[in-house]
Amino acid sequence: MTATKEKAAFICSKDTLDGAYPSLILGINAARQGMEAKVFYTFMGINLARKGGIEKARFIPPGVMGAVPGMSKIATGMMKRKIDKAKIPSLPELMEMAQLEGVELIVCKMTIDMMELDENELIEGSVVWTAEDFIRYAKDCKICLFT
Repeated sequence: MTATKEKAAFICSKDTLDGAYPSLILGINAARQGMEAKVFYTFMGINLARKGGIEKARFIPPGVMGAVPGMSKIATGMMKRKIDKAKIPSLPELMEMAQLEGVELIVCKMTIDMMELDENELIEGSVVWTAEDFIRYAKDCKICLFT
């Protein structure tokens, strides 16, 4: 008899560096712990699951600084240098790593419809789920986090 794997789900709703990194890192580590792991991309997070989208992730400083013209570009550069210095993989590398580790990338059907996207715009290997599909999965998860 085969033991059922524990399940983990991570919801990503932002297409920023601070939205993308946690869900991928947690998904990878859950998979490495022997868990079935999924990242559910919804609202703006869906851009990370679009072809070429992960490369466009930026860091937007919180508060009024994020509204200053050009500040996001400066802050993104600063954060990427910190990420490189800490020897943390880039987002495209993490996305590939996640898929190789067996983390399933799930895209929200309602968001696809709302944003008028074509499923052909999604990265290879991603799967489209309705909210009902996700809830059905999440109710059995040992870990379910909104990152």
